[in-house]
Amino acid sequence: MLSKPTSFAFIIVAFGALFILQQWRHPIFHFLLLSYFFFAIKTYFLKSKQPRPVYLVDFACYKPPSKCKVPFSSFIHHASMIEAFDTESVEFMAKTLVSSGLSQETYLPPALHCIPPKTHHRESINEAQMVLFPVMDELLSKTKLSPHDIDILIVNCSGFCPSPSLSSIIINKYSMKSDIKSYNLSGMGCSAGTIGVDLAQNLLKTHENKTAIVLSTEILSTGWYSGHEKPKLILNCVFRMGGAGILLSNKKQAENTSKYKLIHSLRTQRAYDDTAYYAVYREEDSRGILGVTFNKDLLQAVSETLRSHITLLGSQILPFTEQFFHVISILRKKLIDKSAEIYTPSFKTVVQHFCLPSSGKPLIREVAKGLNLNGRNIEPALMTLHRFGNQSSSSWWYELGYMEGKWRVKKGDKIWVLGLGTGIKCCSLVLECLRPIVEDDKKSPWSCCIQQYPIQ
Repeated sequence: MLSKPTSFAFIIVAFGALFILQQWRHPIFHFLLLSYFFFAIKTYFLKSKQPRPVYLVDFACYKPPSKCKVPFSSFIHHASMIEAFDTESVEFMAKTLVSSGLSQETYLPPALHCIPPKTHHRESINEAQMVLFPVMDELLSKTKLSPHDIDILIVNCSGFCPSPSLSSIIINKYSMKSDIKSYNLSGMGCSAGTIGVDLAQNLLKTHENKTAIVLSTEILSTGWYSGHEKPKLILNCVFRMGGAGILLSNKKQAENTSKYKLIHSLRTQRAYDDTAYYAVYREEDSRGILGVTFNKDLLQAVSETLRSHITLLGSQILPFTEQFFHVISILRKKLIDKSAEIYTPSFKTVVQHFCLPSSGKPLIREVAKGLNLNGRNIEPALMTLHRFGNQSSSSWWYELGYMEGKWRVKKGDKIWVLGLGTGIKCCSLVLECLRPIVEDDKKSPWSCCIQQYPIQ
């Protein structure tokens, strides 16, 4: 909406024009005056209909208990004791762990520490409660909100979709109000966390003066694979426990209390292309055991998906000069010199920090190559992968927590959160920091180890 000073300015100028033009009786001056009034009224009403900005008030990340840590030696020892795995499968998982970029201190849920692992429905419910309840508690504590203050609740978990839903479990636990708008997202892959925030933003643009919470996690006990097919064994090795809660609001007072403002979002997908659709695919193996296959075409599909996504995003947020050089390089390659390289626009001209998919070192480096990012730009993703593993839809918030823990985020800085998920789907969020982030968050999962990073 227009501020009061702006509204008064319209009125003063209008009356000033009326006072001057009443001395001029030529019809053209009356036409000009009438046109001005129409323009002023149209501008006022158009701006008054614009939705309020959406703010990211704060977020919280889950740190599993120490008893859930799984050193490589323990993982391999347990795997060798599970009858479902043969020697070749165990050796493959051992090699995958060593090259994964994970440390010895990542976490698996209690159900997967059992021999054999427990993958029953009840264990998955327990895991969901173990992650989501502490995240919700911490988020409400940090923001000093009551569960009854929440108007919108979005819970995303790709592989586990119980009935009642995970969102209903949260509503039941916290006795939330009856008219809360709740949503449960499943099957969206690692991009679900950013998609959940995008959904919350769209809802907040429609409903004024509301508060929304997005809870992101992945339940590992459901996705555990007990078979011999190597592409399906990768999930056992790199996916680890994690969860995050994000509080968003469009209330006027949120501007003074929030960490960030959500200034742009974009969603694209490539599911129409078979290569992308089958790049990561959940299916049964030859023995009927369900697992997630990571196909060899994954990096190629990611590269193609990112290329079209960042082209569209760049056209919306990059300065004209970067777009101009990119277009000129394309024309030169097509019309003059086919061997010439296409200029890659620099997103670092408008973005200071990057939260990238931490699905694995090859993927992180592939994304970095496509965006011309340096070691410092991809450090949060690599360090999050090292300390906590691939936490699917919640990884980005651990990366943002890493940057906050390093005191790198300054007022006015832009953060690009890039989500990639099965399909392949791509979702970008661009945040603007509203205040210096220098508080020492004792509950952050990074609080006890941030000084050890980065690890070369």
